[in-house]
Amino acid sequence: MSDLPREMEEEVLSRLPVTSLIDLRSTCKTWNTLTKRESFLNRHVFEEEEAAPAKKKKRRKVVMMQEHRVYLMNVDLLYPSIERIGNLDADGIDISNIFHCDGLFLCTTKDTRLVVWNPYLGQTRWIEPRTSYHRWDRYALGHEKKKRHKVLRFVNNYDPSVKHRVCEFEIFSLDSNSWRVIDDDLTPDWTVSFLHRGLSLKGNTYWYAQEKLDLNGPPEIKELPDFLLCFDFTTERFGPRLPLPFNAFFGDIVTLSSVGEEQLALLLQRCTSPAFTVNIWITSKIEPNACSWRNVFLSVDMKPLIGTLFSVFGGSFFVDEEKKVAVVLDKDRGKSCPPTRNIACIIGNNGYFKQVDLGESIGKWCYSIVCPYVPSSLQITRQLEEHTP
Repeated sequence: MSDLPREMEEEVLSRLPVTSLIDLRSTCKTWNTLTKRESFLNRHVFEEEEAAPAKKKKRRKVVMMQEHRVYLMNVDLLYPSIERIGNLDADGIDISNIFHCDGLFLCTTKDTRLVVWNPYLGQTRWIEPRTSYHRWDRYALGHEKKKRHKVLRFVNNYDPSVKHRVCEFEIFSLDSNSWRVIDDDLTPDWTVSFLHRGLSLKGNTYWYAQEKLDLNGPPEIKELPDFLLCFDFTTERFGPRLPLPFNAFFGDIVTLSSVGEEQLALLLQRCTSPAFTVNIWITSKIEPNACSWRNVFLSVDMKPLIGTLFSVFGGSFFVDEEKKVAVVLDKDRGKSCPPTRNIACIIGNNGYFKQVDLGESIGKWCYSIVCPYVPSSLQITRQLEEHTP
């Protein structure tokens, strides 16, 4: 193929599936460079969509973390199945958590390191701490309106080892390759549970949050005001408390998901009456300083279907508005303890339910996470050699 014009070479190689790109790039430097060009990316995405037969077009691709590895998956909701179609290798590392933003992933590893990863280009960029990482660290990946990507690190938790609350907020710029402290005087009146993962939408990050419990007051379990909280990566500030369509209580399961590129979905499953019922809402408007909700998108009683609540560690999900179904990830905890299988529950109106086996569950605390599949041509390798451990 070395004698072919570049356009024809792109045309031929763009017909390969996305999961073959990693092997292709390791074949030679020329193809490694060619397959990372914007023109190739646009052609490859187009060819992938056009080549799919009518039945395949009813499928959607998602990225899923399972057992500390990340995979590209095909989801068929017409003939319910979820198939693994490729391993997106992030340098062969064990990943404990992933955070998605516009095709990039911010990953925390089992050995508590931090890496930004573009699986489409096969690039990783390790991020060193400014001083040191904290065991209660929370992270988010987002970008300014000009698409300059940043990492937010914050910790806002009581640390029993030092017997006081640790409160730190830092921003890492992928452009300048450096950390800086934001707002030294920030003393939040809110808290984000370690169980609640954030969600990136339109470059900003949203969390389910609650009012901070007064640790100096008398010990009591009480209902705390809860709300949606946004970090705006352009202003580098947290916005006002945004309204929720419910008030959750201690032990309830609350998780976030995106609906396309513009809206946010919210799942609630109560642990008390009406227990087992899963309710899902979708926003009609979502901005850093404003939020409104449609009527309930889906309401399903899970007790007759699986007989248990979803785990507070699980509940990662996505919705299909057209088919009016949701896919919720969990472990099969009804048959054995500890659970031995990862599962996906496809739920819909009028009792519609399908359970799909996702394979063996090895890690007791490693619950599957699902994210959108968005190919990105953004290069993240600036100063990579100097900053790779």
